[in-house]
Amino acid sequence: MKQTSRLCAVVVLGMLLALSNSESALAAGQGVDTKAPAAVAGGQRYLVKYRADSVERRDANAVATGLRSAMARAGLDRAVVARSGVQGRKAATATLLHRSASPGWNVVKADRVLDSRESADFIRELKANPAVESVEQDHLVQLQNVGQAQVMVPNDPDYAKYQWNLFSEIAGVRAPQAWNLSQGDGAVVAVVDSGIAKGAPDLVEVLTGYDMITDAKLSRRGTNARVPGGWDLGNWVPPGEDCYTGTPSALGSPSNWHGTHVAGTIGQLSNNGSWLAGLAYKAKILPVRAAGMCGGWHSDIADSIIWAAGGSVPGLPLNKNPADVINVSMGWGEAGTCPDYMQSAFDTAAALGSIVVVAAGNESTAAANIPYANCRNVIAVGAVNSRGEMSNFSNHGRAVSLLAPGGQQYSGDIDGAIWQVVNASFNAPLAGRWTLGGMPGTSMAAPHVSAAVAMIQSAVLTPYTPAQMLKLLQETSRPLAVQPTADKLPSAGMLDIEAALLKAIGDCDECGSVPVALINKVALSNIAGDQGQSRFYQFEAEAGKVLTFMTYGGSGDVSLHVRQPGVLFGHGDDTRSVRVGNIETVRYVTPVAGTYLINLVGEQAYAGVTLVARQ
Repeated sequence: MKQTSRLCAVVVLGMLLALSNSESALAAGQGVDTKAPAAVAGGQRYLVKYRADSVERRDANAVATGLRSAMARAGLDRAVVARSGVQGRKAATATLLHRSASPGWNVVKADRVLDSRESADFIRELKANPAVESVEQDHLVQLQNVGQAQVMVPNDPDYAKYQWNLFSEIAGVRAPQAWNLSQGDGAVVAVVDSGIAKGAPDLVEVLTGYDMITDAKLSRRGTNARVPGGWDLGNWVPPGEDCYTGTPSALGSPSNWHGTHVAGTIGQLSNNGSWLAGLAYKAKILPVRAAGMCGGWHSDIADSIIWAAGGSVPGLPLNKNPADVINVSMGWGEAGTCPDYMQSAFDTAAALGSIVVVAAGNESTAAANIPYANCRNVIAVGAVNSRGEMSNFSNHGRAVSLLAPGGQQYSGDIDGAIWQVVNASFNAPLAGRWTLGGMPGTSMAAPHVSAAVAMIQSAVLTPYTPAQMLKLLQETSRPLAVQPTADKLPSAGMLDIEAALLKAIGDCDECGSVPVALINKVALSNIAGDQGQSRFYQFEAEAGKVLTFMTYGGSGDVSLHVRQPGVLFGHGDDTRSVRVGNIETVRYVTPVAGTYLINLVGEQAYAGVTLVARQ
């Protein structure tokens, strides 16, 4: 395997933010500007950026003075006694919790939760300080699964039974073929998530990471300090916990071992007769814990990304194993712009050579409206189900960079989820209590791309840049078996790791996709592509019956090229239709039996085209 002098890091974001405690889901995405939320929510932590020439950048006492002044001007430094028509409240103070890795940013914490009006007043007065450049709320991000995890104890390791996402011709990433080319040797994959349950079996080498949570309540470590490790202590929410929302959870929720599951998709040991398979099974996992009970703060996630990529974080040693892949299965499930604080972290990671991959989100809405999906310097990953169609929960649209397996629940069947090894405990992890857990979500889709990048970077002499990697993955993606409607079309199709590797190492000239099978008289609609782009299909024909291939509808201009069985494109004449527009027909009056190869070529950019084979 070819070695690299410095493998390019990849950040994968898939853990969606939602303020609901009743279920978990999975998310993230790609850079498109959107409108900000109209209202300010209540909160307790704030992100304050001081100007480069301000005293506050250097002097914590100046920060404290400014915070006291802002609280006073907002009228929050005085208690209010409850009386008729007036709700009482305690006096509030704010302190500097810590400096951030993003230049100029600081995490400020109030000593109590401020309601929406108080929060808006405090932010307004913070912004009134001439030394302040920007203020944002530090939102609480929660791990999110689409529904409860399906858990079962298998009688024996059964890759063929559970892992359709790796081998299915319709919806898999073509892992068996890709493993002949690369297994991720030498790549470091950082999993920024809930941590990894210590002692998780059958994982690749797990490096010593970091627990980045600066909230003792969330971390369950009894301290706000950051510590080495990155182990998942359990993220269960006990009944009655309000998770800073002011509304206690009646039932609570169990630990879901989200980070352990994500790590397994990337680096579960393969071909060893134990448990299940992972994609980059000769890589190394670097656990970075950024979420615990109730979720994780934006500020901790941002610092986790920078630290994992090899950047400097105040008070922490440099990461000795800068990540080639950082899987951060987190995101923000509410509509809005990409927070400046998070964008700064993504930009820093990219400047350090990191490829940022995020999950596109589980709200079944336009990814362009959802942070982190609309941040720049990221690759947004949507989800595909086992039937080869976009998962019904997946966010969609051009802000989705490409798709990967994420499942979709169909009455609890095996193919409705992505399966990996998790702990069986509802609370803290228990030694020896390991089982299979199935989770659907875009958080489960993202690590497939993360692993693919690790496999590619370990196989090439010169690491790909973020822009080069995005282009490679998109150009080698393949169309879905069932195309989404035009308004939901992503920027590219389904992840194909074999095709990406073949193109990266130069073993083929046209690795654009593995052909998609056409079904007789079943139209494949809403096909789109760029000028010069090829999309490949195939059809199993009978002998002697008239065979017709047709395209029609949509906008732009395509040409239709068809090869008879036994002849590859580029190795002889093909039958073609090259009319201006999208109405193209190729007909065989006396076809031979076998597989016909179809190449749909964009003479100009096109969208909304339909392709059908009839015999």
